[in-house]
Amino acid sequence: MPIIKSTFKPAWGLSNPHLQTLWATFFRSRFNSTPDVDLTHTRLELEDGDFLDLVTSNINDKPIVIILHGLEGSIESAYVKPLIQQLDNEGYGVCFMHFRGCSDELNRLPRGYHSGDTQDLQQVVNYLQAQYQQGVFAVIGFSLGGNVVLKWLGEQMDDAPVTTGIAVSVPFQLEHAGDRLEKSFSRVYQKHLISSCQKKYKQKFTHQPSPLKVDVNQLNTFYTFDDKVTAPLHGFNGADDYYQKSSSRQFLKHIQKPTLILHSKDDPFMWEHTVPDEDELSLPVELELSDYGGHVGFVGGKHLFNVEYWVDKRIVQWLNSLREQS
Repeated sequence: MPIIKSTFKPAWGLSNPHLQTLWATFFRSRFNSTPDVDLTHTRLELEDGDFLDLVTSNINDKPIVIILHGLEGSIESAYVKPLIQQLDNEGYGVCFMHFRGCSDELNRLPRGYHSGDTQDLQQVVNYLQAQYQQGVFAVIGFSLGGNVVLKWLGEQMDDAPVTTGIAVSVPFQLEHAGDRLEKSFSRVYQKHLISSCQKKYKQKFTHQPSPLKVDVNQLNTFYTFDDKVTAPLHGFNGADDYYQKSSSRQFLKHIQKPTLILHSKDDPFMWEHTVPDEDELSLPVELELSDYGGHVGFVGGKHLFNVEYWVDKRIVQWLNSLREQS
């Protein structure tokens, strides 16, 4: 499928990628009312003795949409509840999946979650199919969650038990993201996220012995943290092995279900050349590429105090078009 030029245009005064990223992250909740959706919290016990915390809207007799968050995200991430509201308004039932340790309670096992962990997503899909006696309509992932969605779809190929997938601001090549986040202002994002990972590691292993002999306070880049913590906790032979096996770019050519990818050339979490070429995309994959948008930003509208969040509308438009065809 050819790469499509996105229709997104940034709000006046918000063309800078960092403004796009930071506005969407820190200001969105201040200028939006609390969504009027009844949400139910459910704990899904996993086969290995751990658990996932799910948050669902009213799903009964509605097309099911799963949402996956980004690194260190949660149901409180700025983009989540407004999207749930819009999906609910359109008649979809939503299941928001917390990755292990990302809800209000740390997970039980030493392992956590990572960019290539598709098994937990599969367990959530299996649970929803059994619980509601219907298939999952769509899986939507943001950033790290988008990488998981694309990798899962590529692994499953024709057998993917879903109608469609959507991925936003995906770190297609994990090593590129790690490198980009060590440069210029992007180091601010790295510092914030690594600090959160360090804090979570220390909290968890205050209550149980760590299988690793490492001082996480000394791991101040994604590469060093992934090399000494993420990789060994999840069975990889260092960061390079983890990045090579978990990056979604190599799986795109195998995806056989209609899939929408929304991405910006100026995403400060990765390089422009991180974006895959057209010949790497399978026919059902549509990559909409914009010149602006930052990382999970895409803040449009007339001006700073009358903004619109383009991604939400584009997601609903894509889902409705496929729903009409089914």
